[in-house]
Amino acid sequence: MLRISGDVLSAASPHRVSWLNHPGATGMRLYSMDRWVRVLAALNAGDPTSKVADAFAVSPAWVRRLVPRRRETGETAPRKVRDTRVPKLREHLSTIRALLAATPDMTPAELRAEPRVAVALSTLWAAVRSLGLTFKKVPRAAERDRPDVRAARDAWRQEAAPGSRPAAEGIR
Repeated sequence: MLRISGDVLSAASPHRVSWLNHPGATGMRLYSMDRWVRVLAALNAGDPTSKVADAFAVSPAWVRRLVPRRRETGETAPRKVRDTRVPKLREHLSTIRALLAATPDMTPAELRAEPRVAVALSTLWAAVRSLGLTFKKVPRAAERDRPDVRAARDAWRQEAAPGSRPAAEGIR
């Protein structure tokens, strides 16, 4: 039995929750600040590590790491998660921007060959997204202005809507 601020927690306590067995839970989760405070209070009361771990559904190793951390650094809260990844294409962002400005219909595979850095397409997409750009086709197909394509389009319009006239010159 654990005594925390006058309350007694037993194995049948409703406070005993295993987050990893919770429906829909995937992987590891951060423990709430409330849980940190209650675990430290139980340790301060002199309860053994194994009982504290069982009562609060945490690992005994985590409970054992709390005490030296609080003693050495004074920290009693979770640390901020740090993302220390460095983007591979950081030095090539200006080149990528220039290439996409010069050739907006360049495919991701073509663009990947240009900076001559071995990266996955997902890495390239992330770099393009960080520039605020996207891979999009040009808004107007180049074939559209060819005389043979224009004639075929006008013929199709005549067949599709008999009695209608071809579209005005600028609206094709």
